[in-house]
Amino acid sequence: MLTKRLIACFDIISGRVTKAVRFQDNIDVAPADELAEAMYTAGIDELFFYDITASSEKRSIDIETVRKVAKRVFIPFAVGGGIRDARDMYTALKAGAEKVSIDSMAVRNPAIITDGAKAFGSQCVVLSTQAKKTGRTPSGYEVFIDGARVATGLDVIEWIRQGQDLGAGEICLNSIDNDGTLSGYDLALMRLAEAAVTLPLIASGGAGLPEHLAALFTDTQAQAAIISSMLYSPRMERNYSVRELKEYLTRGNIHIRPHA
Repeated sequence: MLTKRLIACFDIISGRVTKAVRFQDNIDVAPADELAEAMYTAGIDELFFYDITASSEKRSIDIETVRKVAKRVFIPFAVGGGIRDARDMYTALKAGAEKVSIDSMAVRNPAIITDGAKAFGSQCVVLSTQAKKTGRTPSGYEVFIDGARVATGLDVIEWIRQGQDLGAGEICLNSIDNDGTLSGYDLALMRLAEAAVTLPLIASGGAGLPEHLAALFTDTQAQAAIISSMLYSPRMERNYSVRELKEYLTRGNIHIRPHA
């Protein structure tokens, strides 16, 4: 049985972590490097770092913040936002990232997936997809880009199937509808995805209670869960520690990485 992973995902603006609801009204949380170290110390399994305005502002990723975070954590660390080609991937990996997440640019230029996989290995390439239930595609879910601001007309399930064929090593699916709502993951979306691809799937958007994690890992084949709001969102009545989440899942016979 594969071990499930808990991931903290940082939405970065100007070197600081923010939290939003459905990609709007971002609230400032903390400097990225300080919160990264706190999450690492708390026992999080992995970090994702998204420079959420890089694509819409048509600029490169905030590489200096990537370097600062990489110096303070010793767990898998993926970065995304403003990754335009294999050279940008190389720069991010050289700065300390272990994986690169591509989203908007992959839609604009799908060859970047293959280029990254050939240059650095599929294990370094995460295809991140923002999914919204619009009813305008065969699956009902449509791909959005540029920080979930722009509809593409692409069917989410067809797109991740294409991403797998192009060489991605992992897929992160974020539900725009559930993002930041604390109402639970979109399990229907995850079930559609697991029926279409064989790659490891990361669920994002909606976690607010330990029960949401248990439902995800029990009712779908997701290998990892992004749990940012549960850990540090100012909108939560209370935040959870990584330890108590892992202990809760362990009691439910869910195979999770033990707390250090």
